[in-house]
Amino acid sequence: MKIFENPIEPPSIVKGWIDNKENHGSGIEVPVFYPGNGKQVSVLVEDTADDVEKAIASARKTFDTTSWAKLSVEKRIEILESCRQVILDNIDELALLECLGTGLILREIKGFHIQRAAYNFRFFAQYISQAHGERYDNTDGYLTLVNREPAGVVGLIAPWNAPMALATMKIAAAIAFGNCAILKPSEQTPFSLIKLANLLKDVLPEGVLNLVNGRGPVTGSSLVSNPGVDRISFTGGTVTGRQVMMDAGKQLTPCTMELGGKSANIVFASADYQRALDGALIGIFSNNGQQCLAGSRILVEEKIFDQFVEEFVQRTKKIVVGDPLHNETEIGPIASKQHMERILSFAEGVQKDGDKLLVGGKRLAEQKDGYFIEPTAVMASSNNSRVCQEEIFGPFASFISFKSEEEAISIANDTEFGLVSYVWSDHMPTILNVSESMRSGVVWVNTPMMRELRAPFGGYHNSGVGREGGYSCEQFYTEEKTISIPKTPLNLKKFGDK
Repeated sequence: MKIFENPIEPPSIVKGWIDNKENHGSGIEVPVFYPGNGKQVSVLVEDTADDVEKAIASARKTFDTTSWAKLSVEKRIEILESCRQVILDNIDELALLECLGTGLILREIKGFHIQRAAYNFRFFAQYISQAHGERYDNTDGYLTLVNREPAGVVGLIAPWNAPMALATMKIAAAIAFGNCAILKPSEQTPFSLIKLANLLKDVLPEGVLNLVNGRGPVTGSSLVSNPGVDRISFTGGTVTGRQVMMDAGKQLTPCTMELGGKSANIVFASADYQRALDGALIGIFSNNGQQCLAGSRILVEEKIFDQFVEEFVQRTKKIVVGDPLHNETEIGPIASKQHMERILSFAEGVQKDGDKLLVGGKRLAEQKDGYFIEPTAVMASSNNSRVCQEEIFGPFASFISFKSEEEAISIANDTEFGLVSYVWSDHMPTILNVSESMRSGVVWVNTPMMRELRAPFGGYHNSGVGREGGYSCEQFYTEEKTISIPKTPLNLKKFGDK
């Protein structure tokens, strides 16, 4: 079945990847659909506990019996840079496969997602080039050294909303510090990552990067509950994250969790109005609205509330929703039928909850079989509304007005989540007070989303556990070892020498 007007098509059967070659899983076949037309384009052969065990054994063998974990920094930098170049050399194919799985806009995949995937490897190459050690001298005549050693075999679970950009952050960090990895993509979006694993076979030794496919309760659970895994890094929903931590906790396996969000996007009257309006639209509608860091709760100061909402709605009505391959498209299809129906259920319940639908809220009739919905905005009756408390994870904004900084802070922090916050103001005291009062892991001021990879990224509360970023990843993917050595021979007490 021809999906794209070019020679690149998805594999008819998606298999796992162990020891740098395909591994035909022993589980059921899971259908994979293209969100743009709702048609099945492939099947994924699910990896069972036996397949996962095989992948872990491969990684463990490489870690324990080869020189991989003890490579020089120079050699590891060379490998990371080679991974980056492989991605850039295959950008067109990787981008199309990513588009086919996710429904994300092709030009944005090429312009950001794949570029970010390549940069992840360069970033960690640069990071380890500046590696430093620790040394302590004390008055008792001891020299103490602190070494960082790779943790071992790590399980990496990637989400479906940005597979390449987010999975490669985990892969690059894991191998930069000498680990071997087992990657589990989402069963909805396997194409780009299985292609990446295949492309890296000439760069990475056997067993360094294995890949298993399947659903969370089958393949994912087998991975995170296996005692042969030393670390788990998960990006996904909060409900699933809790289950991952419970499974991993039985073995006391350390985890990092980047989970859900319901981020407040606070717009003050002191803001650059047009820039804040542009930023609010980007914050909720980019990436087809499917991102944990979306500014989905838009809090606007009462003085400018009516005008801001009116102009936001008018702009929203002009957004082009359609084929992710077309250059004029601004929002593509939702990633799956199930998720599309979930998003629409929020729109259907608006009136019942006392809220007001401002724009959108329906499936696009002209896109017959694809998972397309109208970009949506709601006037919330209060921050207690379902649309303000539950993560919708789609092109769906809710508006609330506020009168003072204190009220804005109170509303913004009234959530079970705490991943990111947005603040729009040109008044520095307001910026400092609100930024320091936000109970979130990241605060962006006068800008839509950006990512500084040297800085920690993660959330408070139900938005996650741990952080990703340069130093944060170094701490997570390594074990600290303290070695104490006397500088001169000790005059030890001689027990039993009478």
